[in-house]
Amino acid sequence: MKRSTFGSKFGMLAAAVGSAVGLGNIWKFPYLAGENGGGAFIIVYLLCVLFLGVPALLSELSLGYIGRSNGIGALRNITGNNRWGIIGILGFLGSFIILGFYFVVAGWSLEFVYQSVMGEFVGQSGEVITQNFDTFRFDTWRPYLWIVAFIVLTAGVLYAGVEKGIEKWSKVLMPMLFAIVVYLCVYSIFLPNSSAGYKFYFDFDFSKITADVIIAALGQAFFSLSLGMGAMMIYGSYIEKGTNLAKTSIQIASLDTLVAILAGLVVFPAVFSYGIDPAAGPQLVFITLPTVFAQMTGGYFFSLFFFLLVAVAALTSTISILEVQIATVAEEFKMNRKLSLVLMSVVMLVVCSMCSYSLIPIEEGNELTLFGKSMFDICDILTSYIILPLGGLLIMLFLGWFYKKEDLHYILVVETKCSEGLFKIYYFFLRFIAPLLLLVVFLQQLGVF
Repeated sequence: MKRSTFGSKFGMLAAAVGSAVGLGNIWKFPYLAGENGGGAFIIVYLLCVLFLGVPALLSELSLGYIGRSNGIGALRNITGNNRWGIIGILGFLGSFIILGFYFVVAGWSLEFVYQSVMGEFVGQSGEVITQNFDTFRFDTWRPYLWIVAFIVLTAGVLYAGVEKGIEKWSKVLMPMLFAIVVYLCVYSIFLPNSSAGYKFYFDFDFSKITADVIIAALGQAFFSLSLGMGAMMIYGSYIEKGTNLAKTSIQIASLDTLVAILAGLVVFPAVFSYGIDPAAGPQLVFITLPTVFAQMTGGYFFSLFFFLLVAVAALTSTISILEVQIATVAEEFKMNRKLSLVLMSVVMLVVCSMCSYSLIPIEEGNELTLFGKSMFDICDILTSYIILPLGGLLIMLFLGWFYKKEDLHYILVVETKCSEGLFKIYYFFLRFIAPLLLLVVFLQQLGVF
């Protein structure tokens, strides 16, 4: 049976960028920049995207393009055996666990869109907003209803397939996302004392660059591009023959990085305008910023568009991550795609409900935990610290050290028109630099140093 492909280069690029752009850009990047010195972090982050992100992204797209299947099937098609199938299994497992908590946070974004529409932030103090957020996330049913809504939205897009579903909606959602973030950037310019936010964000004080800053930038560069979970490998398998994979990888990484930097241009002027700590951490989006919106002139519209931006970014990522599940189950078990979609959607409903309920205190100050962590935290730790970096490392080791160089050269240079010089640079980074950087991230995440 002929494999589905993207119908246009723009549609393919929109889908791949949509996969990369997610909560990591809008939620995680700004608070990491705030915690790690602003402009100093940005410089290191850009270098990490160049030296680690682009080679790793090109590697994943190439494996999917060559193998024309899901992560497990692609390695089997390339090698003729299941010896390297662990790469696909890790990707499938990683995407499965990620969705367990990603849908929970994505559901929160819909709740905050709703609260913005209802004007519930207007005139509220930080203490009230914090209390309202805790009341919401500890509620038995409200978070779950938003999770159901987000899974239904995601499944609705995927039901139509690759070209009529993923590609069609990516063409709508990605321009919408860019339009919202640009609007918010322009709005931020006119906030009182916004110049202090820009000064912090673009303060390139290289004395602030420490080992911790470098490690944080390396990890964010890898995870922001949706690497290690099989999503880019799946999308690579849908790319038409002859598409320039190297150029595509650079475009995806550039646009993903642009959205992250623009998100900072939205957040930091707003934060400094109202005297909020830029290093507020993970609570920056769901507690700190609503407090800012409550004080801001025009905060009703700012909060509405901002949380709509968060929701759209989350949706473009859940589409690609759930597609990993659907495609793998359908292809490996010879199952009808729509049946696979229904099956995995129901499974994710169960897993997400467990993650969401694990945050609810059984008694005052006592959550349902394992090894002192909620299931929500365990899912995050397993994927971020172990599964994704290990999967990414194995991908680069396979292509750089076990796959024939002449075969990879033919695919990238002859078939997809990558320049000879660019291939040589990529191959050097593939074999030596990128695996070393990812190994550093992996060992640091495990607490080795």
